[in-house]
Amino acid sequence: MGFARACSVALVGVEGVVVEVQADLEPGIAAFTLVGLPDKSLTESRDRVRAAVVNSGAEWPQKKLTVGLSPASVPKGGSGFDLAVACAVLGASERVDARAIADLVLIGELGLDGRVRPVRGVLPAVLAAAEAGYRQIVVPEQTAAEAALVPGISVLGVRSLRQLIAVLNDEPVPAEEPVSDGPDPMLAGLMVPGAGVGTGLAHCPHGHPDLADVAGQHLARTALEIAAAGGHHLLLSGPPGAGKTMLAERLAGLLPPLTRRESLEVTAVHSVVGILPPGQPLVHRAPYCAPHHSATMPALVGGGNGLPRPGAVSLAHRGVLFLDEAPEFTVKALDALRQPLESGQVVIARSGGVVRLPARFLMVLAANPCPCGRHSTQGGGCECPPAVIRRYQARLSGPLLDRVDLRVRVDPVHRADLMGRGGRGESSDAVADRVQQARHRAADRLRDTPWTVNSEIPGHELRTRWPVQPGALNGPERDMERGLLTARGLDRVLRVAWTVADLAGRDRPEPQDVDLALELRTGVPRGTTIPTGGGPR
Repeated sequence: MGFARACSVALVGVEGVVVEVQADLEPGIAAFTLVGLPDKSLTESRDRVRAAVVNSGAEWPQKKLTVGLSPASVPKGGSGFDLAVACAVLGASERVDARAIADLVLIGELGLDGRVRPVRGVLPAVLAAAEAGYRQIVVPEQTAAEAALVPGISVLGVRSLRQLIAVLNDEPVPAEEPVSDGPDPMLAGLMVPGAGVGTGLAHCPHGHPDLADVAGQHLARTALEIAAAGGHHLLLSGPPGAGKTMLAERLAGLLPPLTRRESLEVTAVHSVVGILPPGQPLVHRAPYCAPHHSATMPALVGGGNGLPRPGAVSLAHRGVLFLDEAPEFTVKALDALRQPLESGQVVIARSGGVVRLPARFLMVLAANPCPCGRHSTQGGGCECPPAVIRRYQARLSGPLLDRVDLRVRVDPVHRADLMGRGGRGESSDAVADRVQQARHRAADRLRDTPWTVNSEIPGHELRTRWPVQPGALNGPERDMERGLLTARGLDRVLRVAWTVADLAGRDRPEPQDVDLALELRTGVPRGTTIPTGGGPR
């Protein structure tokens, strides 16, 4: 009787669970049994592993073979267990030293010819293995750079099972030639066709669009800068063609580069979903995700058969989620955003288990005033009945809008601005520099707290620990007494006022900072002056 074990990782959402792969050989009729809650793709590994072992020059044991995946109560899926199953079988048959693979974590799919193919989710799998105390990882060669992002881990990238057997037995490692001179078909394991297109995820290899391309719209540009500096959600309402989409597309370019920790979080999500571009193991820039308005609730917040998969809110983690034509989304899908907007994560319960997905994003809503888009525009000729207009605008529910800090009316561009007579606006680089300085001021103020930007600070903490200038809150308090502002709305006005003060370099908000925050919240002019060059002064 032979026994050996190796380790692999099962992904539950974007979190991993180390799985012990045990192989047991007993005398009897040759059979291969796989137990431990495998899904269909994992069950099929029996045929892949058998063919790969034989084609790698090893002998397949002609005995009763049982492979167990422990813990058996955790659902397991995908083809990433193939390499661990093959090594456990080879260890049980004494083709490799069972002690050499006992504490080895192996992740990879096997082709019938023994080549090791890359799989999705390598980074979160290696992170889970590192947290469990494992230090030696074997992955496909194409994903070795992604696995090496985890500090303190020794990574071995292999091209084939034949190479791995040679390494484990301390034999000369055979060279593996590519199958052809054309594109590598194994890279298909890293990219899922249509995953990025279906969610509207945009990768910008040459940088984000420049804010200087936007003509006019001084108030909207200021709101964009404030949103980037403080992480505040934004609503852009106005007729078609006014520039709402152009503004939203340039917001991600104003956000600071991701920190190391944030990059690992974003890369882990993109790796699991299968939209991490080959050759780019780490995401450095804030992502931008713009799903179509026909997206369902599972497509937005996550879901699917079995254990839920990350949705658009997780793909936009640490970046921008842009919902163009927001009233055209289903009310159910929009209201599902309320929880992640508050908590920064999505908790999805299904019969297969409960999954917690990261979702701390900056949301931008763009909406027309009515179905035809011409309501309240000069000479627009809107023919929508009042009841239709009210019903259309009510698709953005009050509880959802109450979580939006900035609400800006985007009017049609004047001819002088469009023709460039008003001068070219500030570039994204100039605004991004001010945004980064404002974030540094906020980070210094919040150094000993669990928060990093103003939008994350609880209202009670903000009111008690960081008081504003005396008399600065007279306007919001009056609006609250009249029922024009909720308690949550008052807290959000205060957060925006702190961001305005950070952009202006002030130690605490003054009355004009609060007035600007209140105007951006309610849309009612407060006598504030918006500089044509950009942000608050």
